[in-house]
Amino acid sequence: MTNFDEILVEAGEFGRFQKRVFGLFCLVSMPWACVYVGIVFQGFTPEHWCRNPAVEDLRGKCGWTLEEERKYTVPLINTTTGPAYSQCQRYDVDWNSTISCGSPQPNFTINYGNHVPLTTCQDGWVFDYKQRSSFVTEFNLVCSDAWMVDLFQSILNLGFLVGTIVFGYVADRYGRKLCFLVSTLVNAITGILVAISPNYIALVIFRGLFGLPMKGGWVTGYVLLTELVGVDYRRTVGVIYQMFFSVGILILPLMAYLIPNWRWLQVAITAPYFFFLLYYWWIPESPRWLLSQNRTSEAVALAKEISKVNGKTLSKKLETLTDDNEELLSPSFLDLVRTPNMRKHTFILMFNWFTSAVVYQGLILRLGILGGNVYIDFLISGAVEFPAAFLIIVTIERMGRRIPFTLSNVVSGAACLIAAFIPEYAYWVKTVIACIGRLGITMAFEMVCFVNAELYPTFVRNLSVSVCSTLCDIGGIVSPFLLYRLAVIWLELPLVIFGILAFIAGGLVLLLPETKGMPLPETIDDIENPKRTKETKNHQLVTLLPSAVTTNKDSTSV
Repeated sequence: MTNFDEILVEAGEFGRFQKRVFGLFCLVSMPWACVYVGIVFQGFTPEHWCRNPAVEDLRGKCGWTLEEERKYTVPLINTTTGPAYSQCQRYDVDWNSTISCGSPQPNFTINYGNHVPLTTCQDGWVFDYKQRSSFVTEFNLVCSDAWMVDLFQSILNLGFLVGTIVFGYVADRYGRKLCFLVSTLVNAITGILVAISPNYIALVIFRGLFGLPMKGGWVTGYVLLTELVGVDYRRTVGVIYQMFFSVGILILPLMAYLIPNWRWLQVAITAPYFFFLLYYWWIPESPRWLLSQNRTSEAVALAKEISKVNGKTLSKKLETLTDDNEELLSPSFLDLVRTPNMRKHTFILMFNWFTSAVVYQGLILRLGILGGNVYIDFLISGAVEFPAAFLIIVTIERMGRRIPFTLSNVVSGAACLIAAFIPEYAYWVKTVIACIGRLGITMAFEMVCFVNAELYPTFVRNLSVSVCSTLCDIGGIVSPFLLYRLAVIWLELPLVIFGILAFIAGGLVLLLPETKGMPLPETIDDIENPKRTKETKNHQLVTLLPSAVTTNKDSTSV
């Protein structure tokens, strides 16, 4: 009997065929990043204050600028950072008797004494459009309706949550290639629907539908890639595939700067998905999935194509090709929590998935409320993600998984806490510290995925990643509300919460076992009794070693 890994060694574990497919799928990571954090620009909230028709008439007569209008007619309020112009209240006065063009500064004490009446924004808002327009300015999502901006992002993560489960089933039942193409088609259609949404309700509905296939399609691409390359290349391919998400992070501010209208920016983000439909002719089905469905002839044909493109020759008997991953056990959610070690791993990884999503997304979305140059800040913070992939590849084979995983969380947490208490005048110091936090949480986010896979036995490995990563989507749902609502109380309060979460996550990682150099577990007993399992496997290795050496000598002489 011949398994696909043996065929792949001869056909090329990462030859021209796999590199071509790998390059195509790396392109998929970039627009997903734009969708994930595009709210920073699409939901940008500029400076704003209450609109008053009478004041607009005065502005036209007196030739005021927007800054002068706000200075003369908007009340000052006390905030955590000092006095600021109110964004949600205006003077409730008769402007015709209060102010004139000759003396623009109003004298309220003449008519109203020391208590000038205020009212809410009954006629809408005036937005300062110096930087860009957004759905916030179009639908007036400020003040009492500001929570609707949070919902816009949270509904996307809800789509991720549901879609991961739905498309995960589709990928296992109908194939990786079909799942990816269906998700791409839905993304293309719903992305355009988001761009032409006539009102907020339609916008939120289409946004949720847009997120439904997004993560599921991306994960399907990840799975197809890992099933197509050799064992030694899977981790590197996976890390670099995630790194192209960071490339998308860098491209987004450049696109947003060139396209200041949120609807056209949405069209630009969606356009690549129409191109990805061409992958129907350019990517293969997963050979391992074909074998699992007893479609051996198609798997054999694909193996021949891989070897041909890679310039290799096959000597194995393809007629005996079989699926070496066929499971005898049916996975169940209870398997993840029934025994002590499995239960410990599940809860710790769930918390780390949740923390990674909350802190990572929170640090990105925070750039939209700091008041600086959002394009430059976003570009700088995105650039620091690239060393994350390099540091992971360098450290995990030297230091193992547990120490780098712990340190990445601790560094991120420390950076968040330090940045929270750096004064505003030390802006660049604060920015540098925050970027270090972004680097740390990016490493943690990328590491939790493959550490998750290494800590569970084969028959529940896919289920464990799916179940634990649902906390990532829940974290994404919570993060916008956590960020924007707490920032109203104190701008730096979200950073304090992020820091505490990251410290706890890092401490919990120390309770996980080290997986460096360890064979992947095959049964629950391998998890619950790791020492006994290791001794048994070492004994088997010593027993088989002489015959393996003999076989190697024979093959060399041939």
